[in-house]
Amino acid sequence: MKKSYRIKANKEFQHVFKHGKSFANRQLVLYYIKKPEQTHFRIGLSVGKKIGNAVTRNRIKRYLREAFHELEAGVEPGYDIVIIARQPTKRMNYHEMKKSLIHLLSKEKLLSKK
Repeated sequence: MKKSYRIKANKEFQHVFKHGKSFANRQLVLYYIKKPEQTHFRIGLSVGKKIGNAVTRNRIKRYLREAFHELEAGVEPGYDIVIIARQPTKRMNYHEMKKSLIHLLSKEKLLSKK
């Protein structure tokens, strides 16, 4: 994932939390906000320390980044998206996590049907 596709600054995360919309399932929470001036989507990932040690948290983030990489063509451009992992993600494999992410994105119409 290119650096221009990532949200890194705390200020940007807070902006999405305060002004964006949210949707959740058991595994993930999705916050998003429309940014019409952007030509592509940007993602921010958050995995709290309660979920596990650094190895577990990094694995979850790796799975989510890879899932976004595979879905890149189908994700609507012009959005800032923040994904927060919940407790059940530490026991999930890549395919389960991707399925959960697709569920969230399609429910909120952020995934086009290409």
